[in-house]
Amino acid sequence: MEHIKEISKKDIEKLKKEKLREDSEKKRQEEENRRKQLDAHKEASNKKRKKMIIISAGIIGLLVFAIAAYSVINNMTPGRFDNFARCLTEKGAVMYGALSWCKYTQEQVGMFGKSFKYINYKDFPELPGILYTPTWVIDGKWHEKVQSFETLSALTGCDWSQ
Repeated sequence: MEHIKEISKKDIEKLKKEKLREDSEKKRQEEENRRKQLDAHKEASNKKRKKMIIISAGIIGLLVFAIAAYSVINNMTPGRFDNFARCLTEKGAVMYGALSWCKYTQEQVGMFGKSFKYINYKDFPELPGILYTPTWVIDGKWHEKVQSFETLSALTGCDWSQ
């Protein structure tokens, strides 16, 4: 009987070792499965991220294109007062101002909008003695402060309502 106990103890030890091996193998497989799932999740995440980057880049590209197209079209269309501004310059009218800091000069410029590019504009220090900006010089006479289109039209004979 003693001999049977000894065999049983050996068998028990073997069974314990086998059980440990099985548990270890099971844990290894579980860990491998988790890694595969994590890798699959990372890959799916990366694909989504790439897709979002491509979509975002496309949208940004489209916006840049739209803004550029709008700018080109806007620059190609004539300003409302182009003829009036050209006529003022042809008649020798010169506007002296301080565009960078004077709100009144900026107001006068704003009245012309994009047609202002046709106005003969100079910075006020180019004509000594200017006290107010803007100052219009028309036929040698000084007209200080913001001038209405009606006044400029009367002084030059240019029609602003075209």
